[in-house]
Formats: sequence, structure tokens, C-alpha cells
Amino acid sequence: MSDKKHKERKLQLKWLTLYWRIVWGLVLLVFLVLLTVLIVWLVLRPTKPKFYLQDASVTFFNASSEFPNLISVSIQVVISTRNPNGRVGVYYDRLDVYAAYMSQQITPATPLPPTYQGHKDVLLWSPFLCGVNVPIAPYLAASLAQDKSDGLLILRVKILGRVRWKVGSWTSNRYRLTVDCPALLSFSGDRAVSGNGYYPSPLIRFQRTSSCSVSV
Repeated sequence: MSDKKHKERKLQLKWLTLYWRIVWGLVLLVFLVLLTVLIVWLVLRPTKPKFYLQDASVTFFNASSEFPNLISVSIQVVISTRNPNGRVGVYYDRLDVYAAYMSQQITPATPLPPTYQGHKDVLLWSPFLCGVNVPIAPYLAASLAQDKSDGLLILRVKILGRVRWKVGSWTSNRYRLTVDCPALLSFSGDRAVSGNGYYPSPLIRFQRTSSCSVSV
């Protein structure tokens, strides 16, 4: 009876040893995989894509004098992005573009089609950003009137989206992308064109290409 218990004990110890060897083998395998991914990531050093606002063509801009807290805007913007990485591609799974004045969004988000950007590639988008009778805060209406009086207006073109990095056959998880592009506009000629505050597009000019801040 004692020998039987001893054999059962040895068998239990054998299976227990095998179990822990398998567990530690799996842990070591996962560790090596993660270490390899980390080393590849550090060696390749993915750099954030660079965004530029190339142009902003104002086709309609209406800040009504009768309803100063309502604004209507139509702008076609030209945005370029460059992937500075030589070994890392970028998947843009979702990008939404909108215009903002100071801290307030003044156009609905315009979606851009999902796309892939290869190594050192440059992409170009030219979406229309349109907002009709968008309510703005009273202090923003006063600030907008002052900017028009001064002849200079700074709008911001913002992009929100999701990106993934591609290294060889490996693709990362999705990361949040935030882009902020300043658009400096100038009012030229006679600013008081009509009583309702309408400004034809030739009187509003985009000053220069601007570099955008990018956060991933």
C-alpha cells in the first residue's frame, strides 16, 4: 500500500513538473515575442506623419449683422501629409476634418476616405468644409467682428482620426490622431460689401502654407 502511494506521488510530481515546464515555456515564448516587437519598434523608430495646410479657398462667409451669433461658412481646403518613415507605412482608418474658430467648431466634420500611405509617400486631400447658420457664443461673435475689422482672421482646420503603423507584415493597434492647422485669412478691399455681412470669396485670401501640429 505504501509503494502504491509512493508511485502515485511520483506520478503527480512528474505531471506537476511537466505542467510548470509548459507554463514557463509559454511565458518565455510570449516574452521573446514581445521583446522582438519592442526591439523592432525601437530600431525602426516610427515618426509621426507631417501635415501641411496648402490652401484654404473661401467660397462663402456670412456673419449676419442681424443675427451676429450665427455664422455660415464654406471653405475648400487643400491638406497634404508626408510619411517621413523609410520602413514604416501608415494606415489612415478614419479621418474627419472640420473648421474651428478659436475653440468652437463651426462646420460639421467631413470624412476622408480610408487609405494607406507608403514609405516616404505624400498624400493630398481637398475636402469642402461647410457650415450653415452655426450658432456661436456671443463673445466669439464679438471677437469675429473685431478680427474682420482688423482685416485678419485665424481659423483652424482640425483633423481627428485613427491610424495604424505597418512594419513588414506586422500591423499595430489603432492610435488616435489629432492634427491642428492654423489658416490665416486676410480681408482685402471694401469689407462692408452688404448689410448682412456677406463677403465674396475674392475679398478673403489665404495667406501662406502652414505647418500643422500632429499628435499620435
